[in-house]
Amino acid sequence: MRLEGKSAIIIGAGQSQGEGMGNGRATALRFAQEGAKVMAVDRDLGSAEETVLMVQQGGGECVAFEADVTKEAMLSAAIAAAQKRWGRIDILHYNVGVSIAGGDAPLLDFTEEAFDRISAINLRGAIMACKHVIPLMRQQRAGVIIMISSLAALENYPYVAYKVTKAAMIAFTQQVAIQNAEYGIRANVILPGLMDTPMAVDTRARASGKSRSQIAAERDARVPLRHKMGTAWDVANAALFLASDEANFITGVSLLVDGGGALKVG
Repeated sequence: MRLEGKSAIIIGAGQSQGEGMGNGRATALRFAQEGAKVMAVDRDLGSAEETVLMVQQGGGECVAFEADVTKEAMLSAAIAAAQKRWGRIDILHYNVGVSIAGGDAPLLDFTEEAFDRISAINLRGAIMACKHVIPLMRQQRAGVIIMISSLAALENYPYVAYKVTKAAMIAFTQQVAIQNAEYGIRANVILPGLMDTPMAVDTRARASGKSRSQIAAERDARVPLRHKMGTAWDVANAALFLASDEANFITGVSLLVDGGGALKVG
């Protein structure tokens, strides 16, 4: 019960179409298993409600909230609803990201529309969520913010918008950490490597015309550790640690959850 008595907003707590489990849903389940009261925020209310049902079946407390992260007013409403419901917000976890499904491409095929769409989801939404939660956390003199970046921020990655926004996420998290440390707010960012999630594998299978098993095998082969991708639970457990009091003296950190993938970068 490492999060007993704490309230958490998980933005992106539904998941993409496909097999297995996404990072946001797994994190909602882990946080609830450890005693947190969870608000599962997603633009797809039905998917968020599926997460709620899974949490409740495990005996946890969870409520769904519909919000499109490209709309600041909807993010503000989600945070206000959590504050009204629980009286405080202890954890904000921003787990939204898009790449290929948003039209991302290598530079010579890249479009303005893709950049605007992807940056609004991956980066601007995170900034606006923090804009509205930090005043509450400053009043509390406590709070935890967890962002999800990617190993793509560090490695040779071909798609422009995902690379750029995930790199910017690291810089933004560091800025939030140093500017809010005096208020007792901690901010850290997780960099997942090659993960076996619907967004990462199934989206690529649909875009490439290859089978899911073929995409998974190709990705497995690139992972140094056991030649096996990580799972959503690996990301969820990292988020749990950063959200817990066990990480009480950790802020501004970029935590790789990548099976050694960054070691290939140098």
